[in-house]
Amino acid sequence: MASLWTFILIGSVIYLFWLNRKVAEAANVHAKRQCEQLNVQLMSVACTKRRFGFLKSGKPGIKSEFSFEFSSDGENAYQGMLIMENEFLKSVVVPPHKI
Repeated sequence: MASLWTFILIGSVIYLFWLNRKVAEAANVHAKRQCEQLNVQLMSVACTKRRFGFLKSGKPGIKSEFSFEFSSDGENAYQGMLIMENEFLKSVVVPPHKI
């Protein structure tokens, strides 16, 4: 019986790691797409907040906030924010920047 709980625990940890990687990769894709639309250069993407909970759909999942840095002229850096539920983009916050 103890070995069954061990397998369940190990399986859960592997699944959560896989789900976190999937969300991070989706955030990177969304940040790249946003920078292409703004015609700026993407510099970095980082997770600033992540929590497990129930999504607006009522299903359990991961709510995340990712910050991404971009540059419009190669000298100044600006920071935007991606708000996601699982791998789906909910909103984007981009500060005013020089083009």
